[in-house]
Amino acid sequence: MFLTRFRLNTARMGARRLISSPQSMHAAVMASFAQKPDHRGAGPRVLWRLDEQSRSEVLLYVVSPDRPDLTHLVEQAGWPTTGGWQTKPYGPLLARLAADDTWAFRLTANPVHSIRRHDAEPTKRTAHVTPRHQLDWLLKRQVEAGFEIVEKAERRPDGLDGVWHEVVVHHRGDLAFRKRNESEARAHKVTLTRVTFDGRLRVLDPDAFRRTLTSGLGKAKAYGCGLMTLAPAE
Repeated sequence: MFLTRFRLNTARMGARRLISSPQSMHAAVMASFAQKPDHRGAGPRVLWRLDEQSRSEVLLYVVSPDRPDLTHLVEQAGWPTTGGWQTKPYGPLLARLAADDTWAFRLTANPVHSIRRHDAEPTKRTAHVTPRHQLDWLLKRQVEAGFEIVEKAERRPDGLDGVWHEVVVHHRGDLAFRKRNESEARAHKVTLTRVTFDGRLRVLDPDAFRRTLTSGLGKAKAYGCGLMTLAPAE
């Protein structure tokens, strides 16, 4: 496994087009591999995420089973003569994960749930729209994903007594774009909600957590969701 970071040059039209179109960015990321990645099954896959630190600083992160070649991205959306990308082996970090380790994390995800108004109606996938429900979506998945978000049993930021979690929900964005599958003659509209979580977690099950880091969490992985990255916890 490899972890790659690439900074986009937001002054270039190619970079702005990629930032505004998850489908175009997905295609550009997949084009980084000489052999098309196989996403069938539940094993490691290509995951990507955009971190918009500011209007002029946008970083692309990619986790992948194979080492990528981002030459085409540098040429159309980077600094061809002075810029590049950084790729590091991901295996050493994955191998040293242990139960009770504490890490700072960032996750961009597509928090959705299935609803229906009556029994005869088919279920419909719907996005959670409030920070409370978006956080609940993550909390319901944390144990199965091999981690738990750190808790503090003290007065919460909203002034109420009880347990609160060391996580912030931010950068909620609703995306709408048109997608055409190879078997379709006409493109159809895709809408999704992306939310970023920043916080601290504790590892519960190292093997399950490694699967989360390499296979992603939640839906819409092709469109910049599901990738969790770690940093040393302060």
